[in-house]
Amino acid sequence: MASKRRSRRPFGRVRKLPSGRFQARYPGPDGVLRPADRTFATSTDADRWLMRKRIEIEEGRWLDPAEGRTTVRDWSARWLAAVAPQLKHKTQATYRSLINSRINPALGDRELSSLRPITVTEWVAAMRTEGLSASRIRQAYRVLSQIMASAVDNDLIPQTPCRGVRLPRMPQTEPHIVTPLEASGIVRAAEKPHDLLIALLAFAGLRVGEAFALRRSDVDVVGGFLLVDENLAEANGTLVFDTPKSHQKRLLRLAPSLAKRLGAYLEELPGGEDALLFTTPAGKPLRYNQWRKAYFDPAVSAAGLTDVTPHDLRASHGTWVADRYGVMTAAHRLGHSNASVTTRHYARPVAGRDDQVAEASDAWFSGHDGADRARRGHDDDGGGSAGVPARI
Repeated sequence: MASKRRSRRPFGRVRKLPSGRFQARYPGPDGVLRPADRTFATSTDADRWLMRKRIEIEEGRWLDPAEGRTTVRDWSARWLAAVAPQLKHKTQATYRSLINSRINPALGDRELSSLRPITVTEWVAAMRTEGLSASRIRQAYRVLSQIMASAVDNDLIPQTPCRGVRLPRMPQTEPHIVTPLEASGIVRAAEKPHDLLIALLAFAGLRVGEAFALRRSDVDVVGGFLLVDENLAEANGTLVFDTPKSHQKRLLRLAPSLAKRLGAYLEELPGGEDALLFTTPAGKPLRYNQWRKAYFDPAVSAAGLTDVTPHDLRASHGTWVADRYGVMTAAHRLGHSNASVTTRHYARPVAGRDDQVAEASDAWFSGHDGADRARRGHDDDGGGSAGVPARI
């Protein structure tokens, strides 16, 4: 009787191990024979695995297992070096700090392919147990998520482990919206020339870093314009001049009285066109914490107010402008590329507007337009004209 001949496998090889389990090996696109990442109970299971691996290769979905053995530490360093030229200096410093202090100590020695969603969930939980703020945890997670997404894009791993992870919620904090009259009170109470700096926050909607970075050449006194094209940020104790947030440069029209005051100030300002408008007594660029403690907070207290931050003045400006002239105008003033940012973080309902809507609705319900009463109510703010500073 003729003996049966063993059929030759069309792809890969299977062998029985001394343990009784089966090992599968397959040739990659480069012809190198690689073992499966696990052993199998039967040769049939091994054959099925080889069939799926062959389909992966034929469809171009195959990833070299050796790439996945790259450590998180090594890939993080390579990723940061690649993206750094496109990042602001402060963002670079923040990413580097998070990688060195949060990602590498916990995950740096792990291979990329070994990370799973549960790994990331445990990492997030450990930071919460440590007492890290929700903001810092979310920042660290976003950086790790970008690193892992880049690993997927470069075919090191098939999918990111940063998925389905629940992050701590950010505390909901509302900005303290002041009235134009209250903002003018802070300006009047401030020391010179910092009264002008505070006025630019409240009545031009500048970010603090944008105001710190203003130079003589940015002010067009005759035309009443202000060019916002630079930002001063502090990164790990180092001051860095950069473009404004989101790289959104903008030209703003100033209140005539404010432009006039700036013009008078510029006549006495030493230095050339690149001279900073506002500096320390020693002529150095301002630092936020020092400036706020020395000039801003005392002005707030002298104006009879509490819990007002420089950022609150910017948010107040956005609210005044959005209420009177629309969200798109406010977005331009604040330097937002997307108006949704303005409504989400800055523009807030103005007190009394809901009463005016109810009054107008009563007229509509009665079959009348109600526009005249609505306009009269809209123009009567009871605290100064929205977006227009009182005389300082």
